[in-house]
Amino acid sequence: MEFNFLAVLVASLITLLVGFVWYNPKVFGTIWMKETGMTEEKAKQGNMLKIFGLTIFYSLMLAFVVPALVIHQMGALGMVGGPEFIASAKPSYAAFMADYGDAFRSYQHGALHGFMSGLFLALPITAINSLFEQKSWKYILINAGYWIVSLTIMGAIICGWK
Repeated sequence: MEFNFLAVLVASLITLLVGFVWYNPKVFGTIWMKETGMTEEKAKQGNMLKIFGLTIFYSLMLAFVVPALVIHQMGALGMVGGPEFIASAKPSYAAFMADYGDAFRSYQHGALHGFMSGLFLALPITAINSLFEQKSWKYILINAGYWIVSLTIMGAIICGWK
């Protein structure tokens, strides 16, 4: 099983695409701005090159971890030490991959695991930070919802694209 860098790269761009829709004023953008105290004037003062550049960088970091969350075979690969150790792996690894190499490798299964990752990782992290920042539940649900949707789509792409 080879690492699909192109799928990871495309998945990393999903955060931008979902963000453009999710934080649009006609969707959740107006509510989000109210909950954060953001104004259009303040938003325009931001360094967009820095914001979008770092967003892409951090999204790529996140996308590199998603295969371990959504592709079951990554666990077997990890057990032999990684791709560089496949040639020296015991015959049981080759037999396992022959039997289960494509098992659960679908867009739907990846979406399920991506959704679960968002629900059980992104939501608690967002909620904990937001509670200490004394943010509202609207703020928590808007931001966590963004990550749940993004990770669901990222998981689908990375798991299903072989």
